[in-house]
Formats: sequence, structure tokens, C-alpha cells
Amino acid sequence: MSKGRVCLAYSGGLDTSTILKWLILEGYTVVAYIADVGQPEDFEAVEKKALALGAERMVIDNLQQEFVDDVIVRAIQCNAIYEDRYLLGTSLARPVIASGQVRAAHKYACTILSHGCTGKGNDQVRFELAWKACDPSLSVIAPWRVPEFYNRFQGRQDLLAFADAQGIPISSRAPKAPWSQDDNLAHSSYESGILEKPDMPAPKDVWTRTVDPLDAPDVPTKFSITFRAGVPTKLEVEGGETITGSLELFKALNEIAGKNGVGRIDIVETRSNGLKSRGCYDSPALTVLRLAHVDIEGITQDAKVKEIMAVISNRWSACLYNGLYFSPERELLDNTILFSQKYVHGTVNMMVYKGAAHVLSRSAPESNLYSEDQASMDSLDAFGDPSIANGYIAVQGIRLEKYGAAKIQRGEPLARGL
Repeated sequence: MSKGRVCLAYSGGLDTSTILKWLILEGYTVVAYIADVGQPEDFEAVEKKALALGAERMVIDNLQQEFVDDVIVRAIQCNAIYEDRYLLGTSLARPVIASGQVRAAHKYACTILSHGCTGKGNDQVRFELAWKACDPSLSVIAPWRVPEFYNRFQGRQDLLAFADAQGIPISSRAPKAPWSQDDNLAHSSYESGILEKPDMPAPKDVWTRTVDPLDAPDVPTKFSITFRAGVPTKLEVEGGETITGSLELFKALNEIAGKNGVGRIDIVETRSNGLKSRGCYDSPALTVLRLAHVDIEGITQDAKVKEIMAVISNRWSACLYNGLYFSPERELLDNTILFSQKYVHGTVNMMVYKGAAHVLSRSAPESNLYSEDQASMDSLDAFGDPSIANGYIAVQGIRLEKYGAAKIQRGEPLARGL
């Protein structure tokens, strides 16, 4: 008799194939689940392997549109970024995958969820916190935190020996590359292995989503992005096509920016458990869209709102990174973001060239915040009486006069030679 029905996040790799077989040998019935979030994958081969290993069924769940519309778009609207560098590509996909897996568990009567995440990383936190929120009644088996599992499989050689004994097909005895890679629509990420030495440059063949900027075309690619309520709704490529669908637009920008070498970063970040970790990421479309969105907000959003939204962006980004997407605070932040974007309408003209994205110009005919006449240095007609600045400067200067006087009294001059 089965111990229970498990919905396992399954990739077809050595780790999750071992976990699938181990769960079956432990007496569980396994439904294998993989989400299509834009990664290059032979899904037919993954399904064939899972069924051959004993999975009751293989669920292949196309979540690309949901990923773009529900999470990536919101990240663009709030200019999401973690620790001033990371555009959150992996973090953005996890809530979509996690909720999809819960739906699959419901559909196929599974009461247990499982994954192949290590006990040191962020993803175990992201998946399990999402599962707790989406359905608290489901239990979790995390093999890499189960002593009977991790004591038995202490390295790749142990996994390979188990694979040989259980007839698990292995395409290569060695890893595909001396680092790990994760792909989705938002980015490709590379970490661990030889990349764990942060003082060593990443090998040139690490990058799969972007060409080396030195090898990029010698002619820039120009295009315009139109936003409506902070959402990119149209991409017009100079001398090329016009794209309006959200998923198609994002894929097209991945292609355009990627072939021009745009979107690479090599960073050391702080994991949710406090450990420092090196990551290399290439995020072509997200890099371009974030820059374009920041720019269109410059002409359509009130200065004080922008100041507040910078804080909101940091908080939203931290929620995503730390696995708190399905939380009351993220829901509150989302509503604030949506309100802030009500009038963010306009078009940004850009170009990508040799690893860099550049804003060339922008227009926002529905916004009255920018006035060429008022801003012009060549005329006072629209500005009014410039002497009104006297009162403003006087009021703003009151506390600074007191601060300066106190510093002088204490013998603490504010600048050299005073």
C-alpha cells in the first residue's frame, strides 16, 4: 500500500531522477511535475524518463503567459532590483512554479509536495513558503534535508552509483558544465562550481543568453517601447516589426538585447540565510524594460511619489527574493504599485549596442508634469515671477543657518579653510 501521493518538482536531471526513484522505493506514488517558464528543455524526453523510472504520470505545465503577466510585469512596474544589482530572474519564477505545482497536486489527489533544492540555498525557502500559503494542508518532503537521504548521497559519485544500480539513464558521467545553470524567460543564472571563486572571471562560455559585447554587431539596434499604466504594451523595431502581445514582446526583447550583449551581471549577493553567494546572470529583456520604465516614470510620475516608490520597490524585491510572494505585505505593496502606475503612459525610444542599453528620447502626451515652456532657460513667460524663489530659499535655509552657526560655535567648520 502506498505511503502517500507525492507531487515532485522534476527536471529530468540526476538529482531529481534520484529523488523520484528514492521516493518510489520508500513506498510513495509519485506524480512528476515540470513547469514551462521559458527554459530550453526537451519536455518529451523529460516525460519519457519520468515514466520509465516509475512516475504515475508526468505533468508538463506551460506557465509562460502567467509568468509574464502576473509577475514579470509587476517587477517592471516597480523597477524591481535586489541589492542594487540583481533583477530577480530566478526569484520571479518561483511563485508561478510553486502555485502551479499546488494546482497539479490538487488535480491528481496528491497530499505531499517535494523538490530537489539543497539545504543551503534560497529555493527551498521560496517553494516551501509558497506552498504553505497556497495550501497549508499539504505536507512536504525535502530529501536534501532528510538525514536518510543526504547521508546516503553525499556527492555526485553516490548519485551515479545509485543511478547505475536502479537503471536511471545518465546522459553523461560528468556534469554538463563545471557550474549550475537555471533558465527561464526572465534570465539565465549561473552559480556554484568554478564560479564559487569570486576573484576569478567567469569563463566566456558561461553566458548563454547574451553574446560577448565585444562580438556584438557593429551597428546598433533601435526600437521604441510604449507603456500603458506602467505595462509595456508595444515594441516597435526600427526597420522591423511591431509586437503587442506581452509574452511575444518580452521574447522579442530577449532576442534583440541578447544578440547585442545587453544584460550581463556578475555579482556577490546575500542569500536569505545570510550567506554570500556569487551569481552570474544575463537578463536581456528585463534590463532594457527596467531602464525604459524608470525613464518613462521620470516624465509621468510625481517626484514625491517616486521617492516613496523607491522604498516600495526595495520592499517588493526583498519579498520576492526571500520567498514571501504569497504574503500580506506583498499584496499590500502590489496595490500600492498598481495605484502608482495609473498614469504612467508614454513611449521610450532606445537603442542597444555593444553590451549597453541607451535611452534616446521619450514622449508622454497625456502627462502635464513636464512643460518645455516652464523648464526653458530662454524664457520667463511661462514660469512667472522668479523672485518667488526668495521666499522658498529663505524658509528652506532656516534650519541650515542654525546648523552652520552651531558648527562654527563648536569649532567644527563645514569645509576646509572656513
